[in-house]
Formats: sequence, C-alpha cells, structure tokens
Amino acid sequence: MEIVGPIFEIAKMIFAPICKCCMYYKDANKYRRILSDNWQDLEHRKSDTTSRMRAQLLPGKIARQEVEGWIQKVEKLKDEIEAIEREAGEGKCFSRARIGKLAFKKILEVEKLYQKGSFTDSLVIDPPPSNGEKMSTPTLIGESTAVRVKEEIWECVLNDDVRKIGLYGMGGVGKSTVMKHINNRLLKEKNKFDSVIWVTVSKPLNVIQLQHDIARKLDLDLTKFEDVEERAAKLMAKLEDKNRYVLILDDMWEILTLEEVGIPEPNSANGCKLVLTTRLRDVCRGMSCKDIQMELLSKEEARKLFLEKMGYDVFNIPNLKPMAEEVLERCAQLPLAIVIIAASFKLLIDDCEWRDALVKLRKSVLRTNETEKQVLETLKFSYEQLKGEKLKQCLLHCALFPEDFEIKKEELVEHLIDEGIIERMESRQEEFDNGYSILRKLESACLLEGGNNFFRGKFVKMHDLVRDMVLNVASPQFMVEGHLGLKDFLDEGKWREDLVKASLMYKDISTIPPNVSPRYPNLSTLLLQGNRSLKNVPDSLFEHLYGLKVLDLSYTGIESLPNAVYSLEKLTALRLRECGKLKHVSSLAKLTTLRKLDLGETGITEVPDGLEMLVNLKFLDLNAPKLKVMPPGILRKISHLQYLTVSWHSMETIVDEEEIASLKELETFAGRFDDVDKFSMYIRSLKNRRLASYQIRAGLRAKPERWWHNYRYSKRVILENSNLRGGDESFVLPNDVQSLEIKECHDLRSLCDVPSLNHTSELQCLSLYDCQGIEHVLSSSSSCTLPLLQIEELNLLNLSNLHGLFRIEKAASAWVPSDTFSRLKIINLSRCSKIKKLFPLGLLLHPHNLEEISVIDCDQVEEIIGEASDEEEEKEEEGMDTTKISLPKLRLLNLWKLPELKTICGNRKVIVCDSIEKIIIFPCPKLKRLPLSLHLSNGQPSPPPSLQRIAADGQWWESLEWDCYNTKNALQPFFTDSSFS
Repeated sequence: MEIVGPIFEIAKMIFAPICKCCMYYKDANKYRRILSDNWQDLEHRKSDTTSRMRAQLLPGKIARQEVEGWIQKVEKLKDEIEAIEREAGEGKCFSRARIGKLAFKKILEVEKLYQKGSFTDSLVIDPPPSNGEKMSTPTLIGESTAVRVKEEIWECVLNDDVRKIGLYGMGGVGKSTVMKHINNRLLKEKNKFDSVIWVTVSKPLNVIQLQHDIARKLDLDLTKFEDVEERAAKLMAKLEDKNRYVLILDDMWEILTLEEVGIPEPNSANGCKLVLTTRLRDVCRGMSCKDIQMELLSKEEARKLFLEKMGYDVFNIPNLKPMAEEVLERCAQLPLAIVIIAASFKLLIDDCEWRDALVKLRKSVLRTNETEKQVLETLKFSYEQLKGEKLKQCLLHCALFPEDFEIKKEELVEHLIDEGIIERMESRQEEFDNGYSILRKLESACLLEGGNNFFRGKFVKMHDLVRDMVLNVASPQFMVEGHLGLKDFLDEGKWREDLVKASLMYKDISTIPPNVSPRYPNLSTLLLQGNRSLKNVPDSLFEHLYGLKVLDLSYTGIESLPNAVYSLEKLTALRLRECGKLKHVSSLAKLTTLRKLDLGETGITEVPDGLEMLVNLKFLDLNAPKLKVMPPGILRKISHLQYLTVSWHSMETIVDEEEIASLKELETFAGRFDDVDKFSMYIRSLKNRRLASYQIRAGLRAKPERWWHNYRYSKRVILENSNLRGGDESFVLPNDVQSLEIKECHDLRSLCDVPSLNHTSELQCLSLYDCQGIEHVLSSSSSCTLPLLQIEELNLLNLSNLHGLFRIEKAASAWVPSDTFSRLKIINLSRCSKIKKLFPLGLLLHPHNLEEISVIDCDQVEEIIGEASDEEEEKEEEGMDTTKISLPKLRLLNLWKLPELKTICGNRKVIVCDSIEKIIIFPCPKLKRLPLSLHLSNGQPSPPPSLQRIAADGQWWESLEWDCYNTKNALQPFFTDSSFS
C-alpha cells in the first residue's frame, strides 16, 4: 500500500496537463467568445478614456503617464488577441488546444486591465502652479494717504523681523485696493518671494470654506476629506512644501487659529508672511500682527476725489458751492461714500434738483459721532435716489447672495425674471436687455461693482458696506445667511407675517430638523442652493409655505423632492440645477402656474409625469446626462416655451424635429437630432425666424463622451459621425452659426467638401475632431470660397491624416488670399501625427490678432511658422524688416510633446511679441533656439512688459543657443523649471 501514494501522485502529474489540454481543446471556442466579449468592453473603456483624455488635454496640460501606459498596454494586447484569431482562422486541429489555452490566459489579462482602467480622477496633469494671481487694481484714491500706507506695508513685507501684518480700517476706506497693489508688486518682483496666495475670507468665518479656497490656489483637492483636522493636516503639509510665500487674507472678521486651518506659523525658517485686512483692530492684535491703520482721506484728497467723480468743478459754481460743500462733508472723507454719492449728484443739473436732493440727504443722514453709522445712512440716501422701483428691487435681491459673492450677470437676470422684478415681455431677449440695462445703471451709481471672471464670465458684486445698508433697508422682510441662520429661519416668533424672502444659500446646511413647519404665509422666495451636504428636506418644511413662488434647491445633495413641493400651486419657478443625486421627480401635474423648471445636470433618468400639464411653462431645462428618452407629444402641449434644453449627452435622448419646429416662441434651444437630414429639416423650418442662441448636435455616436466644450459662442453646431461630403444641397447650416465642430466625419478630405459652409456669415470658431480622412483644412484645387476672413479660433484635434492647413497646387498658388485667417486669435493643434509645419509660408503676413498658439503631442511637427526662401523674401515689400515676425497680441505660446520640432520660425527670423504672458515648452528636445526679439533699455535687452512665466525643462533651458547671452539673463527671472511628467 505504501507504493500506491507515489503512483497516484505520478499519475496526477501525468494526467493533469492532459486534462487541462483536453479542456482547452474542448472549450476553445467558448474561451474565444468570452475573450471577444470582454475585449469589446475593454476597447470601449479605452475609447472612453482616450476621448476623456483628449477633451481634458487643454492647452497647458499633459496626459498622466499612468493613463498613457495603460492605453499602450491595451493596444499591445489587441495585437496579441488578433494573432490568436489569425491562428484560429487557419483551422489546424493540433493548434486548437493551444488557442484555447492562449484565449483563457488573455481573458484574465483583459479583466485585469479593465479593472486598472477605472480612472476616477483627472486624466491629465496641470502645469506647475503659477506664483500667484494678478489682481485688477483700481487707481489708489488719496495720493498721500494710500501711497503712504502702501509703502509702510511694503517695508514690513520686506522686513525679516515682521512676519504677520494686519491692515485695519473702516469699510470702504480702500484696504483691499491697497493690498491688490501689494499683491501685484510682489508678483512683479519675483526675487522677493516664490508665490503669493490671495484669499477673501468674509463673514461669518467658515473654516472648511477657507481651507478649500486656500487649497484651490495650491491645486490641492481636499474634497475627499470631510474631517476639519485631516483637511488641516493636508493643507499644512502642502504649504510647508512651498516656503517663501505671502498669504493674504482679505476681509477678516474674526480671530482664527492658524493651526486649526492648516496654515504654518510664518517664521524666518520658512520665509513666509501673513498679511490680513480687517475692519477690526482687535483682529490684528489677536493674531499677533503688526497693525497698520488705513486712515480716512484728508480733506484735500476727499475734495479732489469728489470733483473727479462729479466730472466738473462744482465748487466754482456759486449757487451750488455751499450745497456741494455740505454733501462732501456728509461723506465723512470715506472713499466709497464719496464715489457713490457723487454718482447720485452728478446727474443733477438745476439748483432746485440740488436743493431737493440735499433736503433728502439731510433727512437720511443724521449727524453722529459714529462715522460708520453716518456712512450707512449716506449710502441709504443713494439707494433712495435710484429712479424706479426695479433698480431698488434688483439691489435688494443682490443682497440675498453671500458677502463678496461674484454674481454671474446672466444668472442674476434669470433670477430677476423669476422674481417678477423684470416683468414678462414678448421675448426673453427683451427681458434680458432690460435686466442688463438695470445692472448697468446700478454699476453707474457705484452700488454694484462689475467684473469679468474667466470661469464665471461677467459678474457683479456688492461691497460689504453697501450690502449692510441694503439689508438694513430690507429688514424685516428679508432673512439672509451671514446675519442669521437656519435656527433663526425656523424661529417664527422673530418673523411672523413679515418675512417675504429667505436666503440660506451656501450655508453648509447638512440637515433640517424633521417635523418643523414654519408658518410664513407671505414668504414668496426660499433660496437653499449651494448646500451640497443637504440630502433630505422634510415635507413639513413646506406644509404652511403655501404662498411660495420661487424655490431654489440647486447645487444640493437632495435625493428626492419633498412630497409637499408637488402641492405648491402658486409656485412659478422651481430650480433644481446640479442636484446630481436626484434620480426621480414625481408628477408635476398640480404645478400649473410654473413658468420655469430647471432640471439641468440632475440625475433623473426619465421625464417627470405631468409635464404636459405645465401649459404656462416658458423655461424648461432637461439637460440631464442620464435622461434616456424624450417621450413624443409632450413638447407640442407646452407650446409657449421660449427656452428648451434637452440632454445631448445621452445617445437615447433624441428630439423630434417636427415637435421642435412647432414651438414658434422658442428663442433658445439645445438638443440632439439623430441625423443631419432631420437637423437640416429643422433649420429650414425656421425660415426667417432666428434663434437667439442654440447648441445643436446632429448625428449619432456609439458611445457618449465629453467634448471640447466651447461656451464662448452662443450659436453652436456639432456634426458627428455623418456623411457631409459632396454637393448634396439637402444639408444646410444656420447662416448665423458662430461655432462649428465636426467630429468623426471620416468622408471629408477638406472643408471644401462641405458646400453649405459657404453660406455662413458669422462663423468665428471652427473645430475638426477625429476626422481621419481630413488631409488639409482647405484645398486650392477646389472652387470653395469659405468665409475664412472672420474666423477667430481654429481647433484641429486628433486628425491622424492631416498634412497641413492648405493643399496648394502650383497652378493655383495665388488662390490663398493674403488676408486669410487675418482675424485668427487662437489656434490649437493636438495629436495630429503627420503635419510638419503649422503655418504655411506666407500665411502669417498679417498676424496682427493672433493671441494663442498651442501645439500639443504632434509627432512630426518640425516648424511652427514657415521660413521664407531667398526668392520669396525678395518679393516682400521694400523697407520691411524680413528678419522679424511681429505678433503684437500674442499672449500664449504653448508647445508640448513635439519630439521633431527644430524651429519656431526658422533660423533667420525672430519674433516680436510685446504682449506675451506665458511661454510653455516641454518636452521639445530638438528645439535649440528661443527666437524672442527683446527691446533694448539702456543698451541691455528688456523682457516683454507683460511676461509672467516661461515654463520648460531646466536642462533644455540651459542648453539653448542664444543670439545674445544677455537675452537669457533678461528672461531668467521668469523661468520655471517644469521637469515633471
């Protein structure tokens, strides 16, 4: 029996491989089917990942190596799978088991790669953080006072013995303006500190928000960490890595512990500084700051400012002089009060108007030793002087937003329409024109400050002192966060029937107690947007709010809409934008007074029941990415729509062209048609009627994806996976289209294959994406007369067959007019593997408007701007400097991953670009020369005045060949070593 065991083991060793071999042989076809199915899933994931990455590869970003490596592994695996299929196709009996075995192993590899390809974070890497943000700087008011304070702060910033500085003074005295000048001076004098971080704090102090704002300036994501202490630790580590920074905290109201936030204590070891502004001297002292007072203007400075804002010397008019003296005195030498009051009085002409206004000012402003109280009363006079109730109501509505909030103008006008402050007109365009006119008047009255943010667009904001005045006027009808909170809102005794509007927006509310049921019969507006941690709102909250007209739960985490909301029969506006966890909305049939329903970017998968009953609806946003079907027949029943957006992310959400055509009042439309014929049918149905704005996609894709979004243009068409080539006149484009994107239309060889382009008259942006047949943008052999003169932006992305912008036949070389692309401002070229030269010879004869050149990941690009031959240079105008190419408006030169790039503009030319702000070159190993022409100052090269940063690899920078070594010395302070992957 002892021998049986070993024999059994030997048998197992012999027969196990045979059994496996038999299994592989028998199940070979099954394994191949499983491999094929799994491979399809992996290939789709690769396609989605590649598309996401390309969409995120905006200028100045680079793909993560982890992502690129994963894509390369998938492509390699594809070759191995194809080899298995080729062998299987040969049908050899003895290779069947081998094929089964290989397929089995590849199944495991595919599954592993599929799991690794679940990239949840961004697929690209940001460039190194800049050293700070340049602030818009109004002129310093008060030559001696403001300049003296600015210089005192500057001396403290440079003093190694002073680590924390506090600037204090009453609201409106100019503290933030002075600090903006300090901020910009620090950015300019780069040798003083490595970076400057500006954060506005405001009241009430919110540690989590402050941590988030600082982290955002450092490109640090803290959203994964909910615990304040853990967030502080992450922020502390990031700041400790930086060293030599200046942190500016603007508008502080409370003493805070730096360690609690995650801010290292500034000391000589880390070389850091903390500067804060506040109205309260106690804040400066409580945080151990060197305190500096921002004093009021001197009487001479106040007088000069008043005259400047009046626009004429009112003190030289005998009848007006005594009144002007009194008006100026009541402004208490405060810059903000002088600016606002002068804006009110400059509109007055006759003596009687001045006397009448002065009487009102005297009644508004009682003389008091409390300067700030007097100033608030002065500002109230300016409010009361506004002509028309609309202006006052608009200003009151702005106070519902948090302190220092940048209110997007478009969003604000929408709110004014929802509130009825702007009455309903025949068209949305008229309503918006009226809204923008109101805002302009409030800006002219200096009660609102206008601005422009790259991300938010045009906005207005309210000075906190003006906001304090407005809330005093509005009380007790308004309840606003920052002054009172959720507990106060639920305290009926404080408000009773007075409360009309309540704002709890961006308050970090996470829960609302159950069974609370406040009785506010006159409450018409409840704003809860921005509370992203708020998941549930109890039904009882709305039980007695039966007068509610406007409800905003946008940007919250709500998972369902309270049932009581469906019975608010007076509701006219329901805003639920970006409630991503909201999966379902029940029947809306009772809400027949609704004029606005915003479900944009929610998580809904189907259109709510009862939508067809909302016959008064003017605004409907269904741009929900998971929305599956747009049921037929609904849109015809809500025929008064002026604004309609239907999800174009989902491949299933197709709109019916006849239903859309039936909406005769429609002014703004966004949606998808499943083919270009239906799109063309709708465009023809418009006849002489024009849409004010549109975002239309036509054609189908196998998988949805994120796009190269370009929202700067209000009239945008995207054509994808369609046959556009040839002379088929059935395909038409709107003649007022501003942005045209053509994607995956592989039949095209050039844009001359699209005849309908000839009829467009306002085209400004042209994008070609993933069209594998495109060889040239234009061809001179065609009779095409594209309206290229007005194009301002050209995006060429993932065109694997693109050889150049133009195909120019020798016999037709004169076809390209010299002013082609003469208005071009932006050109983006990315992942075009065959093009060697960006701008052909002679195309940049008049490049006066070019602002951005970005070339990314193009394997064969050798030259950016073509160099002229000797013969061609002789043809240039006499007296022209042929050694220089002038790009007077160029702000950005971005060259990424160009392994064959040898020259930017040839070896004999240089570029004059005095407006250049950023130069990013990485990695371009064969580029040996940076051809910048610098002006001379005192015989030495001087850098362009607007230059902020040159980012490149350090070794490459040191290896560059310079026409003049002093050029490198002039540019060296702006250089940042970007040796990262």
